[in-house]
Amino acid sequence: MEFSLIDRIRERTAQGRDDVRLGIGDDAALLTVPAGQELAVAIDTLVEGVHFPIGTASADIGWKALAVNLSDLAAMGATPAWALLALSLPKAEPAFIDELATGFAQLARAYRLALVGGDTTRGALTLSVAVHGFVPPGKALLRAGAQVGDVVFVTGTLGDAAAGLALLQRGGNADARSAYLIERLNRPTPRVAAGLALRGHAHACIDVSDGLLADLGHICTSSQVAAEIEVSLLPRSSALLDLFDDATSRQFALSGGDDYELCFTVPAQHVADVQADLARLGCGATRIGRIVEGSGVRVRDADGQWLEPEHRGWDHFGV
Repeated sequence: MEFSLIDRIRERTAQGRDDVRLGIGDDAALLTVPAGQELAVAIDTLVEGVHFPIGTASADIGWKALAVNLSDLAAMGATPAWALLALSLPKAEPAFIDELATGFAQLARAYRLALVGGDTTRGALTLSVAVHGFVPPGKALLRAGAQVGDVVFVTGTLGDAAAGLALLQRGGNADARSAYLIERLNRPTPRVAAGLALRGHAHACIDVSDGLLADLGHICTSSQVAAEIEVSLLPRSSALLDLFDDATSRQFALSGGDDYELCFTVPAQHVADVQADLARLGCGATRIGRIVEGSGVRVRDADGQWLEPEHRGWDHFGV
């Protein structure tokens, strides 16, 4: 049964690439890194009930398992190439596998990403995906590198995924606005094209997976600087603002996480170019603050008062 499941995944995720000398079907894949490129590698694990709600559609699970990893490559300014998938299942269900692989493949094909190997085993529903991408030497975007005077930007809108989760938890999917927010949770859009466009412009970059404050805090720690954020500038979707009050939507945007937008810093002289480039890509970029001396991330309200958010982001082992 295990090998028939693997065959089902392979059939649905097939993607030809010249740099894949040997893919699924042997003890290891054989891959060729193009000359003049560095290999960027990332891995994430998704656990049912932790990273996606119990009852999530299997196609959405497949999509999200790949999307969160592609978001890591986007934050590094890397072009996706290959992936590995390790899948733990309570029982072998061909229909579930077919849909999961279909969701995975829908996103993979958009980036010509080839699934080149993995593993299946019995256990709680868990997916670990490792992705590999290419970036020219010295061109990768890093968390370190933010400088005092830089402008802080984010792509897209913030807080949608957290709002979508809140709606699911209270059983709400009544209209198009709710459906939009839940879709943002279940099928995030990795900002790969934006990451590529930021190479040579951004001083530092990270994807917003655990929450804006937590992830921007990682940039500050790595760069040994501080950030000041203007809460009135946070980009929030009309669906979020329609369905939640200002305080709730603000908290979702600051610390909700799971949006997989990019947060990055750029020097003032590159601001116009970056905004124009990302506008052409359709995701846009919003200026939300600046990098200053010090440490940590501070948030200022519309009246100029410093806020202390109730939560700063997701922590797997928080108490």
